[in-house]
Amino acid sequence: MAFGWIDEQARARRRAGLVRTLRPRPSDSPLLDLASNDYLGLARHPEVVAGAEAAARTWGGGATGSRLVTGTTELHTQLERELAEFCGFEAALVFSSGYAANLAAVTALAPHGSLIVSDAGNHASLIDGCRLARGTTQVVAHADPDAVRKALGTHDGPALAVSDTVFSVDGDAAPLAGLTEACREHGAGLVVDDAHGLGVLGAGGRGAPHAAGLAAADDVVVTVTLSKSLGSQGGAVLGPARVIEHLVNAARTFIFDTGLAPASAGAALAALRLLGREPERAARAREVATGLHARLTAAGLEAVRPDAAVVSVRAPSPEEAVQWAADCRAAGLFVGCFRPPSVPDGISRLRLTARADLSEEQIERAVRVIGETRP
Repeated sequence: MAFGWIDEQARARRRAGLVRTLRPRPSDSPLLDLASNDYLGLARHPEVVAGAEAAARTWGGGATGSRLVTGTTELHTQLERELAEFCGFEAALVFSSGYAANLAAVTALAPHGSLIVSDAGNHASLIDGCRLARGTTQVVAHADPDAVRKALGTHDGPALAVSDTVFSVDGDAAPLAGLTEACREHGAGLVVDDAHGLGVLGAGGRGAPHAAGLAAADDVVVTVTLSKSLGSQGGAVLGPARVIEHLVNAARTFIFDTGLAPASAGAALAALRLLGREPERAARAREVATGLHARLTAAGLEAVRPDAAVVSVRAPSPEEAVQWAADCRAAGLFVGCFRPPSVPDGISRLRLTARADLSEEQIERAVRVIGETRP
């Protein structure tokens, strides 16, 4: 029978407590949200919504084609200019998603005969980029520059190290200085995904690479998403102009994908300008994360110290993690639930996101609910 194997996989998922379901949320959800990636609380900000509305009225509901045909508007190029300037890079290229941006950066910069050294904790989009690239991939220990250095030393041709700047599971930061040093010793490029750093780390939220002094470096390429701190949708690659020009000509997820919807570009641009005027939002997101961690650990919970805005709380098992998250929802709190295979170490977690617009009362409430519903 066609697709008969699906039934066995479904049974295996149920036995392991790994079934995933969609839960459509209403526009006026009463839940306190610590599950979204809206780190700066901008997704519903009036200026961001107005930016999306104005763009849709001006350019229409869709980009109408790929970026190389009709999908590039003046709005897209304005967003690219301002994003590159804000983050301190020479040029930027906007994609329809952060996932597409990561696939583009890795596949287009790792040709046949090259080596990709990938952190064991990388996001799925970077992993898939490594799988699709024509180069050979070597996975190394998490956040270990010496492991990267050793792997690069085994290869003679073009090479690339790939890492998140802030890892999405535990919220720990990559050792960017050490990774850069290891790459430069071997003439390798460095591609880092700053999805969880943009808007939270660096001066005024300019990102982890900017904070590490890597902005404008000719051997560093940064990918970002527009769907987290900027409250919109889409992704971008930042780096030297010659790298961006190469992506325009070689990145399949750019060439063959419809351009980012104008409304998303307009919302992202409005959010970027708002962050430029209100840089304190980045510091507030970090302050909320630190406060959450302190209160959770004081309550006897095993929480990982956050380096940005992600706070991870360990759960005893996948089944108990799912039930814990469900109990939190029933008590009015929406939290993320990460289980295998989303977690590389096999440890299930509640994943909390610290938003800059959370009040002290909301933080206390969240900690109270999590403590009261613990397995």
